[in-house]
Amino acid sequence: MSILKIENLKVQFDLDSGSYGALKDVSLEIDENQFFAIVGESGSGKTLTVMSILGLLPNTARVTGGKILYKENDLLTFSASQMQKIRGKEIALIPQDPMTSLNPLYTIGNQLSEVINLHKNLYGADAEKYAVEALEAVKIPDAKERLKAYPHELSGGMRQRVAIAAALACDAKIIIADEPTTALDVTVQAQIMSLLNEIKNEFKTSIIFISHDLALVSENADATAVMYNGRIVELCSDKNIFFEPKHPYTEALIRSLPQQDKEKLMTISGNPPTIKDKFSGCAFAPRCIKVTEKCRLAMPEFKRISADTSAACFLYN
Repeated sequence: MSILKIENLKVQFDLDSGSYGALKDVSLEIDENQFFAIVGESGSGKTLTVMSILGLLPNTARVTGGKILYKENDLLTFSASQMQKIRGKEIALIPQDPMTSLNPLYTIGNQLSEVINLHKNLYGADAEKYAVEALEAVKIPDAKERLKAYPHELSGGMRQRVAIAAALACDAKIIIADEPTTALDVTVQAQIMSLLNEIKNEFKTSIIFISHDLALVSENADATAVMYNGRIVELCSDKNIFFEPKHPYTEALIRSLPQQDKEKLMTISGNPPTIKDKFSGCAFAPRCIKVTEKCRLAMPEFKRISADTSAACFLYN
């Protein structure tokens, strides 16, 4: 059963040089208790998609079409006060770098208590007890003592755990993890991924995982969407996407992964497009090794091509 559904979402940037489409008919469906990954190169639209869900678009961006349905309610129709009640309590964000979301001037206890005061209506000793339980749930040792610490006194992995604890403290139904392991070493990265999976299984939480690391995604995701130039180019509801990718872009991403039997690392030729670049056909055509003339002239339809996979490519049209 789906908990969040995005239908034909369009987002536009209004800049001094003109208006440009950034998200183009993005449609996704996230189920309850699902680990859903969104992958793609930088600038593909991954973060913009999840920020649209949270109502945290930059001032220069605006939604120009589509729906974002959470429990069948369109979040795009919500007022700022309504979104404040949803954001954090129902849908929580784990940022790429928790140092940008944790205030360096306040202790961990102060910051967790603020969240608990707002969303759980608990104060004083009750809020502190709840904060300690949240830190213990994410396996932070000496949780009560850690409440007295400031963000700079914790390691990157510990700060990331605090960000996850804030989401757990509010019983969030959906946790959006935006590149949560980018700045962490491999050992800590594995610990954070294990923790996210434990939370998913124990609390039946849906995880939306934003990443460019296909190796991490292949090990953890139940379903995967691949984005390119503000569009979904492939969507797979199981792990087959890593064994039988359908879209040439997905194939290219997987080929570029380091492997023991490869002496040379494969790359994707050319550069990702910017929002100012215009295409009459497929945006990946200039970089695609399977390109045809039709690809340069027309946009391929996004459609189902197997029981578990949909893709936008003329190879299947």
